[in-house]
Amino acid sequence: MSIDQFTQVEKVSLREKVSRALRAAIIAGEMEPGVVYSAPTLGARFGVSATPVREAMQDLARENLISIVPNKGFRVTEVAEKDLDDITRIRLLLEPPVVREVTPLIPESDIPHLRALAEKIVEGAESGDLVEYTAADQIFHLTLLGYADNPRLNDLVSDLRDHTRLFGLASLAQKGELVDVAREHLTIVDLLESRDQDAVEHFMRDHIQQARGRWAKPQE
Repeated sequence: MSIDQFTQVEKVSLREKVSRALRAAIIAGEMEPGVVYSAPTLGARFGVSATPVREAMQDLARENLISIVPNKGFRVTEVAEKDLDDITRIRLLLEPPVVREVTPLIPESDIPHLRALAEKIVEGAESGDLVEYTAADQIFHLTLLGYADNPRLNDLVSDLRDHTRLFGLASLAQKGELVDVAREHLTIVDLLESRDQDAVEHFMRDHIQQARGRWAKPQE
């Protein structure tokens, strides 16, 4: 590896680390909507220059977690309660019936992989790593939808999820309730393995409806 290549890898790694740190701070509610945060200030906080912070900000902007404020920094995206309600309604229309449809199509040999994905969510909850939790949760749900062989569906649901932030997760983790929430994914795998289409559709519906409360801003 040349010096230039090594420098590029190091730069990407730093950008990813800062992106992860920012994402964690946003999910945990440590960075509030409406407040403008500058790259130099955050760079000082993380012990890095402003450059990787600006690069990470671009990544988070593409995920709809923040909006760029020209010449100032960025602002954490505020998600209105109605937006969360609308997104939940759309997900309820899409995900439960699709998971019902694909339940008999999932190869038996894939069940251990799905269980491993669900266990990854539990691991994130047990360690209190909310970034790991949300990433594993997204992978699990999109993997299930992938059995429908409809890329447009996956893109749509992925976009819907990107427009939400799980404000309530930090509170659930602090109260020791996030692990129970995470274990719901293991139940989903159990129902898929049993090929009980009615049960898995109903459970998915309850799971998404309850997620609406977790997406909501913590009550004062």
